[in-house]
Order: sequence, then C-alpha cells, then structure tokens
Amino acid sequence: MAIFKRKTAEAAGSVPAAPARRRICLALQGGGAHGAFQWGVLDRLLEDDRLDIRAVSGVSAGAMNGTALVSGLASGDGRAALDKLWREVNQSGGRNVFGDSAIWTATRTPDWIKDNPFWRAGETLAMSMSPYEFNPLNHNPLKRVLQASVDFRAVQASDIRLFVAATAVRQAKARIFQTNEINADVLMASACLPHLFQAVEIDGEPYWDGGYLTNPPLWPLTGDDTPDDVLLITLNPMVRDETPKSAGDIVDRLNEIVFNAPLVAELRAIALAGELIEHGQLKGGGAGPYRHVRLHAIEADGWLSDLSLRSKFNTEWGFLNDMKARGRAAADDWMNACLGSVGRQSSVDLQARFG
Repeated sequence: MAIFKRKTAEAAGSVPAAPARRRICLALQGGGAHGAFQWGVLDRLLEDDRLDIRAVSGVSAGAMNGTALVSGLASGDGRAALDKLWREVNQSGGRNVFGDSAIWTATRTPDWIKDNPFWRAGETLAMSMSPYEFNPLNHNPLKRVLQASVDFRAVQASDIRLFVAATAVRQAKARIFQTNEINADVLMASACLPHLFQAVEIDGEPYWDGGYLTNPPLWPLTGDDTPDDVLLITLNPMVRDETPKSAGDIVDRLNEIVFNAPLVAELRAIALAGELIEHGQLKGGGAGPYRHVRLHAIEADGWLSDLSLRSKFNTEWGFLNDMKARGRAAADDWMNACLGSVGRQSSVDLQARFG
C-alpha cells in the first residue's frame, strides 16, 4: 500500500519538457540495516544514469548511504562505493554497527522464541542498562566501517550538496551538518541510538540519532541552489492494515510512528506551502524562501512491510542482499511509472493526503 497517491501524468503540452539527464535531490530516511534497501535503489538509479544527483539529505543509515554515494561519485563510481560500504557493514568484526541490543543473535532465533515472555524480559533487561555502563570505553564499530569505505576529503570537496541531521541532546533541536562539515563523527552522531551508544560529542555538544527530529530533513533541499525535484526514499512503512496486538508488534509499530512523525510534519508543511503558492497567497517560484517542490517517492510500504524492528539490526550478507534486491525492484517500478515526471511535475499527490 502506498502512502502517496501517484499523480496521473499531465498532457505533454502543459508542462515543460525535461532534459535527457534530469537534475534531482535525494532525501534518504534512516532505518538501520533496512538502509540496504536504499543501497539497491541507488544502485539501480546509478546503473540507469538518467538522473543527475545534485543534493542529498539523510539521517542515520540514509546519511551513510548519501555520504558513500557522494564519495563514490567524486571518484567516478558511486555503485562501487555503496557496495564497499555495505560489505564493511557486514564484515564489522562481529560487532553490529547498528547496535543490536538482543541478548541472543536475533537472526538465528526462531520467531516463536522471540515472542515469548522470557525473551522479552531478557531484552527489557538488556535495554535497561546504559551504554555508559556496558560500553564504558565507548567503542563504536561504525567508525571503522566509515573510515574504510568513505573518502571524507572527497566528500567535503564535492559540488554535490550534502545535508546530514543529528539531534542536539541538550538543546533538543536538529542540527544540519553540510558538505564541508561531514566526517565520521557526524555520521556516527546521526546514527546514535542513545540506549545503545554513548552520545557523540561534536564541538562540545552531545548528539543523538537525527531521526528523532527530522527523518530525513527535507527543508534544506528547498533552497535556491538545489533542484526543484526531490526523490524521497523511505525505510519505515507509514501504513499498516491491522492493529498490532502482541507486545513485539506494538513496539515495532510505535517505532515506525515515532520515526515517521517528523517526516509527516515536513510533508504537511510542503503541501500547505504548495497550496498557498498555487492560490496566490504566498509568493513563490523565484529566488526567496518559498517555491514549489516537485516531490517523488520510493516508499518502504509494500517492499519492507513484512519486516520487524529486529531485522533493522540484521547485518548478515544474505539479508542485506535481499534488501538490495528489493530496492532495485522498487527503483525499476518507480522509473517505469514516474521517471518521466522528473523536471515536469510531482509524481505524488501531497494534497490528496494532507490537503
């Protein structure tokens, strides 16, 4: 099920013709190991080569994908850079870079065990401990992964705009790090789940996962120096057909709602601004703070809806490649249905959902 209703293509004469290679921004949501779904999407888009990626925003795993992409494009091979990132995630020395807190390896445990009260009690006990207690030396395997797979000098020198969000703990606000600020610490801050890792300090300020306040950040992509088209690639399903009733399903759904809430708020704001511009109540279309955004989306709904929260910690190679395959298929579906809209019109109908 899609969260957005796809728009019917307008008549050719009513919208401007798009160039052969279309300029676009990417907005990459966070979601742990489910980020390998974005790996597949990006791999297919790069293989097709009809999009000119000029700006990327991301959080957590989305920020990792975006940074690896920019690093790879600087060297001429974005696909190889993404392959390298996810291979390093898989081979992270036996430590899960996304911070699996389970007391046993979840991927090797049958669901019937994970759903019994004793398993849940064990997980609750593990979650009740602070990372300052169980990891006093503050070892974070993600740092090695990033240093092995990303050329941060190339990223900082790139002409592709890159925006990475993290949550400032003491100030309770999102900070957006930009291209020339991006390093391993910024990405670790953006992916820092506070019950699993110690806060990442940057310039004296502790940071947690950026997804708590913006997931992913859309507003940096609405500036005058970025393309009008934004492709949103989500990792957390918006819609569920059934009410969760088991303890595990309730936790899973709550996690999805919490991490989707900032995105819903930004989408609602974009929809409202678009409506006001359309009715002449807000000046847009030129230089200034307001303009039409042509939004496109490759959604987790339908592609990742069969997965639980626990699978976000699964970094086994077979699972990551399954996520990649799903992402490539989702990209194919989107390109067949919506690529022609890029540079011409939005391919999703925000007004139908938020208007």
